[in-house]
Amino acid sequence: MQRQLPFSVVTKPTGAACNLDCTYCFFLSKELLHDADNQRMSAETMRTFIANQLDSQPDGDVTIMWQGGEPTMRGLAFYREAVRVADELKRPRQRVTHALQTNGTLLDDDWCRFLREHGFLVGLSVDGPAHLHDAYRVNKAGRGTHKQVLRGWELLRAHDVDTNILCTVNAANADHGADVYRYFRDELGATFLQFIPIVERVPAEDLATAEQGWIGPDGARLLYRQTGDAVTSRSVAPGQWGRFLTEVFDEWVRADVGRVFVQHFDVMLAARFGQYTLCVHAPECGTALAVEHNGDIYSCDHYVEPGYELGNVRTHAFADVLQSPKQRDFGRAKRTGLTEQCRRCPVRWACHGGCPKDRFALSVDGEPGQNHLCEGYYHFFTHATPAIEQMARLIQAGRAPAEIMER
Repeated sequence: MQRQLPFSVVTKPTGAACNLDCTYCFFLSKELLHDADNQRMSAETMRTFIANQLDSQPDGDVTIMWQGGEPTMRGLAFYREAVRVADELKRPRQRVTHALQTNGTLLDDDWCRFLREHGFLVGLSVDGPAHLHDAYRVNKAGRGTHKQVLRGWELLRAHDVDTNILCTVNAANADHGADVYRYFRDELGATFLQFIPIVERVPAEDLATAEQGWIGPDGARLLYRQTGDAVTSRSVAPGQWGRFLTEVFDEWVRADVGRVFVQHFDVMLAARFGQYTLCVHAPECGTALAVEHNGDIYSCDHYVEPGYELGNVRTHAFADVLQSPKQRDFGRAKRTGLTEQCRRCPVRWACHGGCPKDRFALSVDGEPGQNHLCEGYYHFFTHATPAIEQMARLIQAGRAPAEIMER
């Protein structure tokens, strides 16, 4: 086995199981791939996964990322043991940290004390103020969850847990970019933000079922796959996505550079120096794997579906999986599959065609494989480029990019 450059794995100790029922959540349907009543990672699989990841990673920083579904449903004892196992198995020159993506509704003081003690980075899913968040982020009874999520945020803050906000951008909040940003900054006091566009891709013949939360009239759930060229009404429209990012950027660049960190803006600035820190806008992908509760390895979190399984942590080393022809082809296709419109685009340096999962539109020349969100990405990257280039020049001069606010 050959060690590779650092890679990432999102691990799902509860599979697709979740205590909420967010209507745009594509991952809830993945329970159809397994026994829906037994989506719990065993202690044996957890140990095998951690050993595999540590063996395949180089020395230095290694992050173990726990996702779902809702990962806190696996219980605090599971994570206590995971921390212990990672400390036991890491090599002397490896520094292991843990990250947890959660809806926050099950957090309590015990959870937060543990997360703080062991240096977890917690991503909390919030879609803005209550009237926007509650449009789609609902519980099993269909009721909004903002109040419960806000309680989780306050607990995390009270215990000084490192926390960032993950906000999906959807049909409900997409026209309120500045309001959403100000809510996070001014009311929650958040300083690390990620914005993720909701694009629920679906074949036209399944659109009616998708609109009902991917559940058919017989109560059966439809398996979400990356196929089709229709989208649900919950999805952010391409133009909305660009306007949302632009509104947030304009608010940020005037007052918050160096104080609030927005993933898209940090990624764009890094790209100006040829550094790619997010797979969505890197020239190639394929180094962000997903592991299901039973140890199955998939090419990507967005491709947990038949045709993209790469093996199992019990039998396949991550380092070998990453070098397999199947995964290398998967990653290279992001670059080789660019349309001619993308290849000649003046902001290709920042975009690189976006995520392959969203490449189901036609280019201006009628070529298939254009990103559905292209209009929005082009609008935002074109708008932000002058300011990003100013910040890049400040950095090259040994000065702080925050000086742009003085100009």
